[in-house]
Formats: sequence, structure tokens, C-alpha cells
Amino acid sequence: MWYVIEGYDGQDAAEGRKTARPAHLQRLQTLQAQGRLLVAGPCPAIDAEDPGAAGFSGSVVIAEFESLQAAREWADLDPYVDAGVYARVEVRPFRKVLP
Repeated sequence: MWYVIEGYDGQDAAEGRKTARPAHLQRLQTLQAQGRLLVAGPCPAIDAEDPGAAGFSGSVVIAEFESLQAAREWADLDPYVDAGVYARVEVRPFRKVLP
């Protein structure tokens, strides 16, 4: 089943994002190589493709896991969690309808 993983950035998360980004992307690339990644990306803090100094408010990942528990366990191990980027992470089931 698909699951939405939403990470919400805490205060002053920009430096932690820079440091943890390579490891964060590597995990996403692994999901992609396994055919389990639907979409992933950051949410700009302002209405702009490149938010500059405003940074990001968080990230969204939609990926396939065996269960809600497996999705939560994967999310808990995200390098952004370890780096203190995310103030909180929410995981919930997702049913893809379109496209």
C-alpha cells in the first residue's frame, strides 16, 4: 500500500538539510530503484520554485510499504530526523486514484 510521509521542518532547519541531504536522497533513490517511490520533494516556505533564504517548510514522500508500521519505521530512520530538521513527522495511508 502507498503511504504519505510528511516531515515538518523545525526552526533553523536549513543547515541540517544541507548536511543530511545526501543521505536523505540516497534512501529515496533506493526506494525509487525498488519501484516503491511515487513522488518525493520539499515544500518551499513561500510561493516560489526556489525559496532562497525562506527555505522549506517540510517535505512529502509518497512510497509503498508493507504496512503503516513499516512506513513509520522507515520515516523514523530518515537522516533529516537524526539531524533535527523535522520537528514532527506524520505518516498515513494513501490511495492513488489518478493518474
